[in-house]
Amino acid sequence: MTGRYEHVMSFALEHPWAITKHMHVLIAGILAGRIAGKETDPAAIAAALVNRKNLPQPTEGGAVAIIPIYGVIAPRANMLTDISGGTTFEGLTTQLHEALANKAVKTIVFDVDSPGGNVAGATEFAREVMRARTKKPIIAQAQYLMASAAYWVMACATEIVAAPSAKVGSVGVYSIHEDLSKALEMEGIKITYISAGKYKVDGNETEPLSKEALARIQAKVDDPFARFKADISKGRGVPLAEVDAGYGEGDTVGADEALRLGMIDRIGTLAETIARVMTPASAAGAKAELTLNELRAQRGRPPLPDLDPTVDTAAGASRPPAQDRPSDAAWQNGIDAALLELDL
Repeated sequence: MTGRYEHVMSFALEHPWAITKHMHVLIAGILAGRIAGKETDPAAIAAALVNRKNLPQPTEGGAVAIIPIYGVIAPRANMLTDISGGTTFEGLTTQLHEALANKAVKTIVFDVDSPGGNVAGATEFAREVMRARTKKPIIAQAQYLMASAAYWVMACATEIVAAPSAKVGSVGVYSIHEDLSKALEMEGIKITYISAGKYKVDGNETEPLSKEALARIQAKVDDPFARFKADISKGRGVPLAEVDAGYGEGDTVGADEALRLGMIDRIGTLAETIARVMTPASAAGAKAELTLNELRAQRGRPPLPDLDPTVDTAAGASRPPAQDRPSDAAWQNGIDAALLELDL
């Protein structure tokens, strides 16, 4: 097994995944082959890299920046992203910052077709999106899959739009443990671990999983799952109980059901979304003139805490009447940004 494979296997096994079951099977198969000493065809990797270069790249047209999120999402580029044609949280963060810095860009659209990815880096990028939406409208377009980690980070956009045939959700996290002891035995491979530290090699893939190791792995899954749901709750502005009860519970749902559940804001294609935000008189174009809470009211969401920087609320001072408080969009966005900094 080469050092490159050891690196990607270590990454994949150390961090839980927020990804669809189908992609889980693919990843498990890749890892099983690597552990058993089977090499990937170099020609297949080369072809995958060529295909990856042919994927849509970030574009800026008029006042709209389009950032694609395709395939498996991971913190950094590795063999899995090479094969799947996926993307990285690192690259997405750079692209988002560039779009924010470009004064010509008024709206940022994420074009999403992803089964999700690794939890490492997901909550960090979700918070980048939440901060970004205080500066410019961020639209997440499901065209045609926005699942697991992809939904996690895009739930923090200003709004979510799903194509009529799109699938969204798959709110859940899991870790991989492949008991490869029989496969290794058939290959004539026997691995012996020499270690120090009680849990250093407990739960390794060359032997059955013990109850103690299972409990520890479960705890490592529960922690990012709690962050996953908390970020959705903050991003969508809904109670955590609503996310628990009605956001698919680990499965994807169609666009109509997602709209009914409040997981998305509207149904439409990428072309329709671009046309809408490029039309000055459209509802999207008018968003810049509305306060954040006015937008939330339009979507039936409760208002965010109404803080006035001129009032010492900690000391119990009363607030001035609403009509006496600033209500312009810039001021509201500043307050929202401050709340995010405090809460995140």
